[in-house]
Amino acid sequence: MKNIFLTGPPSSGKTTVIKKIITGLKRPAKGFYTEEIRVDGKRQGFKMITLAGKEGLLGHRDIKSDYTVSKYGVSIENIDNIAVPAIIPDNQSQIIILDEIGKMECFSKKFKEAALQALDSNNTVIGTIAISGTEFIRKIKERCDMKIIEATESNRHELSDKILSMT
Repeated sequence: MKNIFLTGPPSSGKTTVIKKIITGLKRPAKGFYTEEIRVDGKRQGFKMITLAGKEGLLGHRDIKSDYTVSKYGVSIENIDNIAVPAIIPDNQSQIIILDEIGKMECFSKKFKEAALQALDSNNTVIGTIAISGTEFIRKIKERCDMKIIEATESNRHELSDKILSMT
């Protein structure tokens, strides 16, 4: 399988595994990962960080938006301007990191189009996908070119090596 994705509940270690994979890659890569924003131990939101170093808010308590997930307003503009260019393939020999195909990202039509472009390309795509969600998420998980691995507390420490051995 050329598209290798982690799934699992929040805080199962998916992004931690992705970050370990990024540091262990032997081939050129592009893409993005997400990180929680915490203040005094409380989650305030999420930011996106590209492998090229560009970053911006994905969702945050302080963002006023027509699009929300729980208490977080979602920045469609940042998804379109940061995540989308980061996952569009430049060539066929690079690995694309896509963390994540989730509810927030799926509010963006451009993101869904770019995600499909990456998944349909000849590139290896390594990412995370929500355990449940929209029709788009369900259809992605049903693709025949997807290997989906559930991240758990007991397996998350060996997943990065396992996935790197597949690339």
